[in-house]
Amino acid sequence: MPAFKPFDTSQGRNPAPLIFPCPAFPFTIDAMKPAFQTASRVEKVRYEIRGALARRARELEQQGHDILKLNIGNPGEFGLRTPETMRRAVVRNLQYSEAYGPQTGIFPAREAVAMQYQARGLTDTRFDQVFIGNGVSELVDLVLRSLLEPDDEVLVPAPDYPLWTAAVVLNGGRAVHYPCRPENGWVPDLDEIRRQITPKTRAMVVINPNNPTGAVYPEAVLQGLADIASEHNLILFSDEIYDAICYDEARFVPMAPLATDTLCISFGGLSKVYRACGWRVGWAVFTGTLERAQDYMLAVEKLAALRLSANVPGQWAVQTALGGYQSIADLVGRGGRLHDSRQAIIDAVTQSRFLELVAPMGAMYAFPAVKADAIPDFDDHRFAAELLEQKHILIVPGSSFNIEQRNHFRITLLPEADQLVQAFEKIEDLLEELAEEPERVCLTT
Repeated sequence: MPAFKPFDTSQGRNPAPLIFPCPAFPFTIDAMKPAFQTASRVEKVRYEIRGALARRARELEQQGHDILKLNIGNPGEFGLRTPETMRRAVVRNLQYSEAYGPQTGIFPAREAVAMQYQARGLTDTRFDQVFIGNGVSELVDLVLRSLLEPDDEVLVPAPDYPLWTAAVVLNGGRAVHYPCRPENGWVPDLDEIRRQITPKTRAMVVINPNNPTGAVYPEAVLQGLADIASEHNLILFSDEIYDAICYDEARFVPMAPLATDTLCISFGGLSKVYRACGWRVGWAVFTGTLERAQDYMLAVEKLAALRLSANVPGQWAVQTALGGYQSIADLVGRGGRLHDSRQAIIDAVTQSRFLELVAPMGAMYAFPAVKADAIPDFDDHRFAAELLEQKHILIVPGSSFNIEQRNHFRITLLPEADQLVQAFEKIEDLLEELAEEPERVCLTT
């Protein structure tokens, strides 16, 4: 940003307002007034998935460059469309979608989710245990806002989907990250988690299948997490938005049937499995010791009422989605689009001089690492910035997912396999250049 010119006060006139050269948000401000306050808690929030690199990518697009966006799991951007039956369900029910809906969601959607949990073994699950929200993101905020007092602690995996850490911080809590390490297949260590619990710990977050690593947790580990939560009277928040996206021999095991001795809140939605991100339909299912959670559930409902209702048109697709043909199986099975893209990444990393990877077994991401001895002092943010500037590929630095290591990055599996092959050729080229010039400084930092 260029420096501002001093005011010309030689004629005795009041100074004109300054114009900030921000291409996205042009505005003026009286130069004699201070900048508006920004809440300090926002400074603690990290969300590089749509942060500075994504803004720079938009600038490059405006300059005429084609950017391969590997930063977001957004199926519609890569031609993976919402099933036709779901679109028809929305259209058929538009006439019933013009009024506000119930704050907890329309009955057909809630009943369909409850029936899914009945099929998972929780045969007494009822529709009134289900809350529908504007995506899982909104529900994460509601359940944490209804729970946390200042400085209460929530156990969050590291790496995590950074929404969880951000929502804890924004609601006055403290995120305590339990490490999930690549040498352990990105699966958490139960003993480490036990050592991190304090009298201030209120809840534990589990993300399975995992974003960003693609780990799918074994049943024994999930049972251990449920047992820890029960022993310490913790609420379990189980983020299962990728529940049906598993590869090869991996098998998704839902948390709720294992966590009957504490309160378990399981999250799912239409965004990923059903490729309907823009419809913003998610759900939270309360199971377990509900008799001890009545006040808490009423608090969540009160906050849901403040925003009136979730998106009504999209809710009409839930029953069709859960009860219809599960086309995601065609994408993740052998020969399917996501399976082939995943394999392309595994093969590219295997052939690389610089990269290593714990093969993702679920979700729609890979989390490669640059080998520690390949490029000394490698920095994930500098690498991501230079990859964008030089190769026009947008990735997410691994440290954005609340880990200390700075040698990982996350990419989505959503493009076609050949696009990913070409992307990794460019990634390898840049890594070659950096290995030859270890003192090289990224042009954008």
